[in-house]
Amino acid sequence: MESRPLCFVLMPFNMKKDPTGGPDINFDDIYERAIRPGIEDAEMDPIRADEELTGGIIHKAMFERLLLCDYAVADLTTANANVFYELGVRHATRSATTLPIFAQQQHIPFDVNALRALPYKLNANNHLDASEARRLRVKLTRRLRELRSLARQDEVVDSPLFQLLNEYRPPDIARLKTDVFRNQARYAADIKRMLAAARDTRDLNQLKSIETSLGELDAIEAGVLVDLFLSYRSLSAWNEMARLYELLPAALRRTTMLREQLGLALNRVGRRQKAIRVLQEILSEQGPSSETSGILGRVYKDLWNEALHQNQKLQAEGYLIHAIEMYEKGFEADPRDAYPGINALTLLEIQGSVQSIERKEELLPIVEYAVKRRLKVSVVDYWDYATLLELAVLANDEDQSRTHLNTVLSNIREPWEPETTANNLNMIRKGRKERGSVQAWLDETINALEEAAQFRS
Repeated sequence: MESRPLCFVLMPFNMKKDPTGGPDINFDDIYERAIRPGIEDAEMDPIRADEELTGGIIHKAMFERLLLCDYAVADLTTANANVFYELGVRHATRSATTLPIFAQQQHIPFDVNALRALPYKLNANNHLDASEARRLRVKLTRRLRELRSLARQDEVVDSPLFQLLNEYRPPDIARLKTDVFRNQARYAADIKRMLAAARDTRDLNQLKSIETSLGELDAIEAGVLVDLFLSYRSLSAWNEMARLYELLPAALRRTTMLREQLGLALNRVGRRQKAIRVLQEILSEQGPSSETSGILGRVYKDLWNEALHQNQKLQAEGYLIHAIEMYEKGFEADPRDAYPGINALTLLEIQGSVQSIERKEELLPIVEYAVKRRLKVSVVDYWDYATLLELAVLANDEDQSRTHLNTVLSNIREPWEPETTANNLNMIRKGRKERGSVQAWLDETINALEEAAQFRS
């Protein structure tokens, strides 16, 4: 049977901020409901770019795909830098067979008319509704079939570079190992499907078997290795994450994302001093970020808790100061991320000095605004509602606490979620009791969360 052509998809992953200030855009949803099926309807096999999941590395496999995939679709929405770089490489090496697409209401930093780009529409919430998904799917299929037909005609050119420079000639793609590449690309896709299945069934032994089957990791493309690393994280296999990190190629080990996740894993298995070294090294190189500072704040928060349980009060105070500092720096680095902000508020409340309470009162409305802003522009989940509940408790607002508690209880997905929220509120309650404040409504709130956790366990 004749092999189907490969179509490389250049587009962002997951939820991405709208540069125009609108709601976040779910690119995975656009891919799954329109782009992937549209490519398959054109009788091609889609392969999606994965450099974003590898910490931004434009690795060897990425260039192979850019050069050797028969066709490519590039989503220019949000003007993602990686996508534009990859589109440039594609235009420099392939005279035809590349189809740019974009969301109509987005500002694209150059005129796409000359590229015959395919527009699509997102609704007021930046969501691809069902009718538009069907329309994009059909139009994408039609355009790809046209490209496939036109590709047989040597004189057809869609690359601006080839249109401008008549004597310009691309590299001889036929001389490259296209058959080997094709097999490797499909092998990587198969491995990723196996990893997804192991995550869905929470089968740690299957993940280990997949890792063993890979052989020498230096020969495996970065996207597969990162997928394996994060699959261990999804199963809370922290020791396996730390072990695998040491086996990864040096280029991957240097990426910020993997080092941050290593710090997270090391902290979860109690190797806190090494976690601090890893995370502080990132901060010394790149400065504060909500992610790195937030993880380091969690390390110090855990050290504070341990010191308290061991009755080491002076040490505990020092760790608490460090935790607050890191959480504040993380929130200041990106005020859109409420996670470090809410943790800073909670620890300031627990610290309980006059200066701490004043700082808490100063920071609280800013964090509250960040959370409410996210509720308007993002897909909302349990943690957004739980954050609003914690903010109401921190503001001593009994009425709002009761309102948000009802919303929290109706959005629980896993029993550990209300358990975590109850633990956070317990720390606040403990600090207040030590200062002579007993609040019956806070007791009721915590009891309701603990009962919900027990009911779902």
